[in-house]
Amino acid sequence: MHTLLPFLLAMVAAIVLLTILANKLRIAYPILLVVAGLLISFVPGLPMVRVDPDLIFFIFLPPLLFEAAWSISFKEMKKWWRIIGSFAFLVVFFTALSVAIFANHFIPGFTIGLGFLLGGIVSPPDAVSTGAITKFVKIPKSTSAILEGESLLNDASSLIIFRFALIAVGTGQFIWQEAATSFVWMVIGGAGIGLLLGWLFVQIHKLLDTEPASDVALTLIEPYFMYLAAELLHSSGVLAVVAGGLYMSSKRLIFLNSASRIKGYSVWESFVFILNGIVFLLIGLELPEIVDGIRSEGVQVRTAVGYSILVTAVLILARIISAYAALVATIIFRPSVIPNASSRRRRYLMPLLLGWTGMRGVVSLAAALAIPVSLNGEAFPHRNLILFITFIVILLTLVIQGLTLPVLIQRTGLFGGIYNEEDELETRRKIKHGLRHHIYDKLKFKYDNGLNGNPGFDRIMKHWEEKINANDDNWMSNESKEIFYELLENQREYLTELNQDPKIDEEIIRQQLYQIDLEEERIKSI
Repeated sequence: MHTLLPFLLAMVAAIVLLTILANKLRIAYPILLVVAGLLISFVPGLPMVRVDPDLIFFIFLPPLLFEAAWSISFKEMKKWWRIIGSFAFLVVFFTALSVAIFANHFIPGFTIGLGFLLGGIVSPPDAVSTGAITKFVKIPKSTSAILEGESLLNDASSLIIFRFALIAVGTGQFIWQEAATSFVWMVIGGAGIGLLLGWLFVQIHKLLDTEPASDVALTLIEPYFMYLAAELLHSSGVLAVVAGGLYMSSKRLIFLNSASRIKGYSVWESFVFILNGIVFLLIGLELPEIVDGIRSEGVQVRTAVGYSILVTAVLILARIISAYAALVATIIFRPSVIPNASSRRRRYLMPLLLGWTGMRGVVSLAAALAIPVSLNGEAFPHRNLILFITFIVILLTLVIQGLTLPVLIQRTGLFGGIYNEEDELETRRKIKHGLRHHIYDKLKFKYDNGLNGNPGFDRIMKHWEEKINANDDNWMSNESKEIFYELLENQREYLTELNQDPKIDEEIIRQQLYQIDLEEERIKSI
């Protein structure tokens, strides 16, 4: 413990410094962390960092999924649910099947069950990697919503494949009827448990007289309860966390006050950043030990690297083929949503881009490390080789696709004319202007007759008259606070209704809500 604790503290410090360096170099930080972890692992005398395979899912996945569910735009998910669903389930299954067939035919000793196990591990793209990479280039909100929505659900589908493959490898048989029943329960049961617990946690927050620190602390443990409850009932813990997180996110204005939302945002951002950083460092740190493992099994490193490169190629091709298959299906069955002929080049290059966003990361690592060391009293077959292939796949997709994706977007000009920063600024201006007029009209309608001549009311009216005509941040007097709080709540209601418009970007709405929370906290401090 005395040697491990300084090492863990040094890991956190390294994560911060490497992220700063990655931003200066304009490289996605997961790429730099993986490479750095690999280099650090060769330093002599470092303690071995091992995570219990039975706990790897429970430690990392619940908070990462919960935070992602809170961050994503549910409105955009509903808008693009067809393509998100197809990529999250059909594409993941097709990718896992492709890897299973390849492994069964070309890797000696791999049964179709072991192939599906490997396919389930490496099939889900990583949202953190994609988000870190695409922040250096401007992409449309629709594309980012598809990638984020897919990443939330494909974790569940890939881990379901992983679980069934483990059963097949352990028992030597696969009963389709039982698998189908289990699959339905895992999907429906997982989502249902998550929604039920999400509702229950919302009621607890509303009933308890909590402070912001208590609210944030509760949100840190809630995803673990969702995940554990679903897993104990043999359903999908991933879907439970996703469903519960989406529900609680939609109710955030009801059960959390402005201080809790502001502080929770900061705490969760730092917490998830550290978790992701540790996982990506672990990828590099674990690789030398896995190399020793495959050597002990009599597999040459050169041969294992060859398998890994071929599996990576299968993954990339399967995703690109799936993306073009989705385009063809859309042209046949829903031609009305296809862009017009003037964007034909963009139409046929977009699947290539979606296919190239398949960087692997946290979930693949967690699944690989969760493979049991022994099976029926004997060593799990080809465990070290599966781990090695997984690590190399993560490394290759991060470095090759991660470094080339921004270049691909810029060189092809796919989003030229789609993403317009001036349009976004105009939307923000219109929302702010609409908010000011809405509040001024509300004041005139509700208070004008009864409070005419009241100094506090006159000050509020003057304040909002000035805000309509100029950007004025004058603070309000104490006697006006209650009215001001009411107006802030009214602004939240206005923005919530405005968010029903499918043309309005929900991220802009959330930013305005965050500004309102900051304004409320500022007034409380006066």
